[in-house]
Formats: sequence, structure tokens, C-alpha cells
Amino acid sequence: MVSQSVEYALRAMGHLVSLRGVAATCEVIARATRVPQGYLSKIMRDLVRADLVHSHRGPGGGFTLARDARTITVLDVVNAVDPIRRIECCPLENPLHATLCPLHKCLDDALAHIEQSFRKATLGSVLDEADRTAGCRTLFNPTPRPDIKEAS
Repeated sequence: MVSQSVEYALRAMGHLVSLRGVAATCEVIARATRVPQGYLSKIMRDLVRADLVHSHRGPGGGFTLARDARTITVLDVVNAVDPIRRIECCPLENPLHATLCPLHKCLDDALAHIEQSFRKATLGSVLDEADRTAGCRTLFNPTPRPDIKEAS
């Protein structure tokens, strides 16, 4: 349901959250999140334009979150790279369809539900839950943590 761009953007944002304010280059983020670096640079540009990420030049530069992860919603990230396209009028451009037909209303209602779920979920809350359940730790916490044993 989400595009590859959204998936990659969420991985990159998750990685930045795990760094707790330390800047990371596009190369480092790409390696840690297994996203092609060229593709990631375009995504990072979109995240900077959406004011979700700051770009720092020079030695020690890279990318950092623009604000606290608890204030960045999944929908913010989605809208930065590949917004959800709601159905506002008849896709067939039928002038007799002043309102959406039952099929397109059903589809748009599903999109509205997804949009609302993404609006409620912040990066902070999603990654807190992942940390609590040891989920995603290799992606978002690239250095092993001594308090968590790796599964064999």
C-alpha cells in the first residue's frame, strides 16, 4: 500500500531517530538502511524540503532530524515523498457523477482510514514500540546493544 520511496524514507528517518541528534551522511544512512545511495539522496532532499530533516555541510556534516521524533508523524514522512492520493472526483470524469460512486467511495474511505492511522502514529511512538519488542533493532540500532541478546 505504500510506495518504495515511502518505505525508504521511513527507514532513513528511523535511522536518524536512533542516532539521537548525531549527524549521518547519506552514505552512512544508505548502508545502515540498505537503501541505494542515489535513490536515498533524492528522498533526503524531499525530507529536507518538507522540513523534517536538516542538512549540515562540511566536516562532521550530514543529516539530522529537524524536530523531535515524537512530533513527526508517519503521515508527515509519507506526504514529503509520495502523498496519499485521495479520490475527490470520478476517475472516469463522468459528469453525471457529482458524488463518488459506491466503489470509489469505498476506496476513498479506505484511503482516509490509512491517512488517519498514519496521522496518529509518530516516529517516536512507532520506534519506542519497536525498541520495547526488540523489533527493527538491527535496522534502527546498527550497533549491538549489550542488554539485548541476538537470536541464534
